[in-house]
Amino acid sequence: MTTDPRPAVEAGEPAATEPAPTPARPSNRRRNILLLIGAVIAFDIAAAILVPPYPKGQPGKPIRGIGDLILANLEFPQPEVVWPASAAHEKLPIVGASVSISNTLLTMWLVMGALLIVFVAAGRMLKEVPGRLQNALEFAWESLEDWAVSLGGPDARTHVPLFAAFFLFILFSNWSGLLPFFGKVEFLRAPTSDVNVTIGLALVAFLYFHFQGFRRLGVRGYLGKFFVLSGFRQGIASGVIYLFVGLIEFLLEFIKPVTLSMRLFGNIFGGEVALGVITALTIALVPAGMLLLEGLLNFVQALIFSTLMLMYTIIAVEAHHTEEHEGVADVPEGGMAPPLSVGAASH
Repeated sequence: MTTDPRPAVEAGEPAATEPAPTPARPSNRRRNILLLIGAVIAFDIAAAILVPPYPKGQPGKPIRGIGDLILANLEFPQPEVVWPASAAHEKLPIVGASVSISNTLLTMWLVMGALLIVFVAAGRMLKEVPGRLQNALEFAWESLEDWAVSLGGPDARTHVPLFAAFFLFILFSNWSGLLPFFGKVEFLRAPTSDVNVTIGLALVAFLYFHFQGFRRLGVRGYLGKFFVLSGFRQGIASGVIYLFVGLIEFLLEFIKPVTLSMRLFGNIFGGEVALGVITALTIALVPAGMLLLEGLLNFVQALIFSTLMLMYTIIAVEAHHTEEHEGVADVPEGGMAPPLSVGAASH
């Protein structure tokens, strides 16, 4: 008769639990990454054999070199006509006016429509216990509002709606160009890769912050920020210098829409060119990494454009008399006023 070597469980004692199973070995990440890279390379080779690349617009013809591969992945700055049908697939000037509808203009309308649908639907479904969509939109609005107030102070809260509209529209216009079928389908293209669209956005911002300056300070007060006549109290030479500096700053105001538009256009179009070249020269893993980097840069460019619009507006509505009074208060009794800096003179 055999006896169980394990001790008997005494009354009132809990039964001994069995040892926990040994956890499974963690997967070999390095092996999985190598397998993934090998699969991508094999897929690229198979695609090159089964579906060979061809020069842009010439299906069935063999490529003649790397140049054909690069050109097949590039979109030139000129937008293409979508409507009217008789002019379809024609190239428009890089900068110009036309009654036709271009692919960038059509895509811009689609982005605007999608944003309007999302926000109108979210506005009609507001609840005390918010859902995921309402949470996401409220988080986006509060983040943009906090960003604007942190930069421009409490007065910036008035301009948050336009600031948020610029940011969201430019952001999703930038990101639309990262979708795989954009640029491949002829009637779809990222709106901000067209300099006509970016110039239009910059002109709207330009008119807005100057309108706010005139509305807040009046015509005389706003123009007085540039053409300071009080300098003649210190002499003719000082008055001429004040007017000269003010004239320079007045002319620089007209450079702002140029820099705003060209910065945005150059970064978005340059990103498309970089992605096209890298896609033609490397395997799929490198362009995928570039897409993530380009998505981050597109976010930064949208934030830069909208933030500059906000700061230009804050500067436009600021009165200049505060700095002049501070300068007078700092003059010692019986002494001479310290020379004003160029920035102070411009105010």
